[in-house]
Amino acid sequence: MDTGAPARRPTGLRRALLRAPILLYRVGLGRLLGSRFVLINHTGRRTGIPRQTVVEVVDCSAGSLTVAAGFGPRSDWYRNLLARPAASIVWGGRSAAVTAAPLPAEQAAQAMLRYARRHPRAARGLAGVMGYQVDGTDSDYLELGRRLRMLSLDLTSAQR
Repeated sequence: MDTGAPARRPTGLRRALLRAPILLYRVGLGRLLGSRFVLINHTGRRTGIPRQTVVEVVDCSAGSLTVAAGFGPRSDWYRNLLARPAASIVWGGRSAAVTAAPLPAEQAAQAMLRYARRHPRAARGLAGVMGYQVDGTDSDYLELGRRLRMLSLDLTSAQR
């Protein structure tokens, strides 16, 4: 796996386009994005102000979703969830309370590999957006998963 320039935080028009899915959720059309995307309602780590972000679901299992900080560990939403792990999500037309927890590197690697096998074209494209070039092999996707910061969004026990 080759690493190009590190992914930069989006600005301007690119940022507006990446934040557009939030508007779909706000007007009740988040279902159009299917189960590959999740709206996360979280709290600003410094301000305490409610924040929202939409990210792609890398993996899901009974009681949890795995999401990746595609723009690295400096992503505000990622840092907010590390500081204040209690959050809520809207996913597949349903709302739920969740608790965020960092995913260990080996679990993240396996999650990325499963994602790449399910969505090979999307995985290659996302790797490129994040500043990585992958050759499509399992070993490349495992290495990519080890490098990315991922969170597990665990449904609170009352909602499982």
